[in-house]
Amino acid sequence: MTARAQTLWLTWLAMLAFAGNSLLCRLALSSTGIDAASFTAIRLLSGALMLAALVAWQTRRWPAAGSWRGAAALFVYAAAFSFAYLSLPAASGALCLFGAVQATMIACGWWQGERLAARQWLGFAAALGGLLLLLLPGASAPPLGGMVLMLLAGAAWGAYSLLGRGAGDATAVTAGNFLRALPLALLLWLWQAPPLSPPAAGVGYAVASGALASGLGYAIWYRALRGLNASSAATVQLSVPLLTALAGWLLLAEQPGWRLLMAALAILGGIALVIRARPARA
Repeated sequence: MTARAQTLWLTWLAMLAFAGNSLLCRLALSSTGIDAASFTAIRLLSGALMLAALVAWQTRRWPAAGSWRGAAALFVYAAAFSFAYLSLPAASGALCLFGAVQATMIACGWWQGERLAARQWLGFAAALGGLLLLLLPGASAPPLGGMVLMLLAGAAWGAYSLLGRGAGDATAVTAGNFLRALPLALLLWLWQAPPLSPPAAGVGYAVASGALASGLGYAIWYRALRGLNASSAATVQLSVPLLTALAGWLLLAEQPGWRLLMAALAILGGIALVIRARPARA
């Protein structure tokens, strides 16, 4: 297999894993009775164990990289993500999440001196309009509380991504951050005081989300990034909400309404306009 073909396969496996996170979380919280705090804790624990095992297998050492700032951002993302999916459909949540991630990173670049061209401003305005359409009240609008939580999750993941730039071995850094996030997840679990024995099906979905869709998925994505430039890496992630919507329709019987379709077109198309052009520095 050529290097280009390998990059392509790894990239799509990673996108399927990212979409799987939304599906597994929504499925667990909507059908098994597991609570969001338990799902978050189990997801982070299983992800930490998977990543630590990968790092130990590669380096023969326990992962010591990462930071507490990165762990805090990771925890906020994981917790807000889980609580948002108590009420949000899978597709709406994924669209809001990835829109907020890209918006956070674009805003940070602007703050650091990157300036948008006219076409990029048009794209930013379209994405913002799509998000406002999704948030407007109405019979087909997703729950506002869930949307706000998912926006927080996206902002936290965007911050986490920015903190990790240039931090060294991405898999080792992520493993260290997952391990550091575990005490925060335990505090959340104790504060929520859920049942000591969560349903087995919910635990299974949480373990799959943490170990496979998160831990292994992130490791595959970091491997794929070696063959992608920054613009391609940012653009291909726009496929995740669409994959999630398709899978949610097929597996969860979630029907995408006109509001979601119009918002997806505006948000994803607008962000694509922004990230496909190279920004200029002031």
